[in-house]
Amino acid sequence: MESMVKITAAEVNKLRQTTGAGMMDCKKALVESEGDFEKAIEILRKKGQKVAANRADRESTEGAAIAKVNDAKTSGVAVVLGCETDFVGKNENFVKLANDFADLAFKYADKESFLAADFGGMTVAEKLIEQTGVIGEKLEINAFETVSGTFVGSYIHAGNKIAAVTALSANVAGADVVAKDVSMQAAAMGASILSYKDFTPEFVASEIEARIAVIEKENEEAKRLGKTLKNIPTFISRSQLTPEIIAQAEAQVKEELKAEGKPEAIWDRILPGKLERFISDNTTLDQEQCLLDQVFIKDDKLNVAEYVKTIGDVSVVDFKRVSLV
Repeated sequence: MESMVKITAAEVNKLRQTTGAGMMDCKKALVESEGDFEKAIEILRKKGQKVAANRADRESTEGAAIAKVNDAKTSGVAVVLGCETDFVGKNENFVKLANDFADLAFKYADKESFLAADFGGMTVAEKLIEQTGVIGEKLEINAFETVSGTFVGSYIHAGNKIAAVTALSANVAGADVVAKDVSMQAAAMGASILSYKDFTPEFVASEIEARIAVIEKENEEAKRLGKTLKNIPTFISRSQLTPEIIAQAEAQVKEELKAEGKPEAIWDRILPGKLERFISDNTTLDQEQCLLDQVFIKDDKLNVAEYVKTIGDVSVVDFKRVSLV
């Protein structure tokens, strides 16, 4: 028998504002619950659970990457709210939900505690399931990162595809600009680690082995086509360049200068540039993956560490980068 309870437009709108569900879904839930608001919410939540179960094997590779900093500028978060399609990822309500999650994330140290956190009377995990039912796509928190420091800045790349937060060692004049610039650098250039000093010898060894394998394969094809062969690297990180290696490089440069007939009196003016080039040529891994060792995108005469020092005795103590892929 059909319910005799009259459902008003105001009640439907209230449920819609609370849950984000569509007008028709809200009306059906209120009719089914005979006007019981809390029961209607539960009906919509159960619908979300069913949709979530049906879409569990879907990939949530689109979405919104959000970075935020607290009012004191001492902590920052970067989260990715994932969905299935770019269309949903750009939706205003979806982006607002991602921002609301980021606002809450400051209180939690890791993704697990964040998912269990209260979000308007339900956990974050439950909200994701509810909104999966509302939107019709799988929603997930695909990334959750935090940093803290004396001064923290952030950057979100256009379209909410990449976000980053950076912590500096001091709050000095210009810290806001530098923290944002370094976060932009991390977002744009894809650094994965702060410094070459953080690499393990095993990681560097595996990277050079992989690179040599790729170059050897490319050289086979280049040789077949009569093209110039690529040099096979001996070193790829500053961590490999021991004082002995640098001394050997310097001795080799001196031999080259002598062979070129350059007066020994001017060697001191030439050597620094030659050694700098040697180090640059043999630290490609650092330049690709180490934030502080990358060429600064706004001034190619500086690396990131040198740029940070332009505002004083300041260093980057931590950074985090998140992206949709």
